[in-house]
Amino acid sequence: MKKRLFLVCLCACAAFAGCARAPSAQPTPATAGSADASGVLYVAPDAAGIQTITVTTTKLPEYLDLPAHIEADPTRVVHVYPPAGGRIIEMRVRPWDRVTKGQALAVIESSDLSNAVADYRKATADYDMKSEQLVRSQDLLSHGAIAIKDLQQAKADAQSARAELNAAREQIRVLGMDPDHASTNLNVLAPRSGVVLDVGAAPGEYSNALAAPQPLCTIADLSTVWAVGDIYEKDLTAAKVGESAQVTLNAYPDAHWNGRVSVVGDAVDPNTRTLHVRIVLTNPGTRIKPSMFGTIRLLRSSHNDIVVPSTAVVREGTDAYVFVAETQGHYRRQNVTLGSATDGSVEITAGLKTGDVIVTQGALLLRTNAS
Repeated sequence: MKKRLFLVCLCACAAFAGCARAPSAQPTPATAGSADASGVLYVAPDAAGIQTITVTTTKLPEYLDLPAHIEADPTRVVHVYPPAGGRIIEMRVRPWDRVTKGQALAVIESSDLSNAVADYRKATADYDMKSEQLVRSQDLLSHGAIAIKDLQQAKADAQSARAELNAAREQIRVLGMDPDHASTNLNVLAPRSGVVLDVGAAPGEYSNALAAPQPLCTIADLSTVWAVGDIYEKDLTAAKVGESAQVTLNAYPDAHWNGRVSVVGDAVDPNTRTLHVRIVLTNPGTRIKPSMFGTIRLLRSSHNDIVVPSTAVVREGTDAYVFVAETQGHYRRQNVTLGSATDGSVEITAGLKTGDVIVTQGALLLRTNAS
């Protein structure tokens, strides 16, 4: 009996010792969404939302931006002065009115026009009289009643009277009136179509024709305008006549106008050390207004570098990094140095090389798993 009890106790101790012994450690594979000791993140190959691209180099332009303003083309700007002096009865236009060629801008009661009409009527009467004398002289000469020199004198008088009549008629036409229907009121007509930029007179004022201190109004054709910028002499190689340029305006930040460099100034401003650069722009609908501010963009140079989608870059404070694919489902965090950013892309100046495969969609998901 004692022997049997001893054997039972011995078996129980052996079983207890076997249960207390720890199993040997076995290596376990990385689970999805975990990072190993080397920092490589593992994601299941069939994980949704992860997209990659292979890094390549792209030719990148380097631009020079110049502050600019808009000017009306001086060759399309007309300062309207009355052709004759007189008292202004009516101004028919206001600033920023649109006018067409031949439209009445103002009405002036002009003594100069009255004198021109009087001279025309006198010249007309004198010519009629001299013409009748010439006819009588020709008749008298045919009957031998006068000498031939009298006929020659009558012809000279008629020609002189005709010349004076033509001059008087032309004077009234210059004033913008019909010689046969002229009055003392002078209509000042628009010499071209355009927009009234300024009005420099008011009803009741006296205008002294071309000797007036300022014009009745100023008309500009804004179908073509100038974008004028200032370029430093050190950047002058970027501005070449005929080179393409792009203009953006503060008033329309989402729009741009394309043109070409038409003129680069020949003189450097001694105070600012800059030269003027002119871009001629077509202006349909006259959206571009004189004195608007904007920017002229010129192509300075170009270089090859790596460009990736902005969605591939993760930013943390001053640091930026991307995830580089090591093998299928394994991604490594790679710090990068950023350059310029345009149109949803960003330049990588350091940290990547051609042929690297990086994550473009899902980088934020990897960042969360790596945290």
